[in-house]
Amino acid sequence: MSQMVEIRGCRIRLRDWTLEDLPAYKHWRQPHQEWYRHDGPWWGPPRVETVDAMIEKLRKAILDEDWLVPRRQVVIADLATAQFIGTTNWNWECKETHWRTVGIDIYDPRNWGKGLGFEALGLWTEHLFDSLPQIVRLGIDTWSGNVRMVGLARKLGYLEEACYRKALIVEGEYYDEVGYGILREEWKGRYPNGFAADALGL
Repeated sequence: MSQMVEIRGCRIRLRDWTLEDLPAYKHWRQPHQEWYRHDGPWWGPPRVETVDAMIEKLRKAILDEDWLVPRRQVVIADLATAQFIGTTNWNWECKETHWRTVGIDIYDPRNWGKGLGFEALGLWTEHLFDSLPQIVRLGIDTWSGNVRMVGLARKLGYLEEACYRKALIVEGEYYDEVGYGILREEWKGRYPNGFAADALGL
């Protein structure tokens, strides 16, 4: 059994899943939710039966304590109440060069624009650089219509590295696909005392 993940910020913490998270997660993964309009909307939301299968797979992983090392996804929870807020994750871009992209979802629109994404993705970026010494870079892929994610990437210090013009269609309109990246030395130079200390004052 691997050690549980627990990363504390000012208002949120990143942690492993619990059974108590599943009702809220299932609610926010239903097809009608607003956040799907911003996170890869060209794919469309999943079907209800797909969500049900996802929840049951996650339930089994929680009961079996079957977690990958390093984690591919962790929960964003309210620090004071432990309430489920969202998730943050990483995906492979190129295994041969240890290149990963990171992402984040904060599901309830009432939590948008409050700086929770900055705190969560900053802590996640720091965690990955600290726990995976072989990686030299992390990336963020998004689209030009997702102005909050573009702003978050820039605020954290990720640099725009790619722009594929008019590559994506959302609601009949073309948007650019944009890629951001940050190198380990750039991250450590921006937050020499650590993200929690330099950005959050902890």
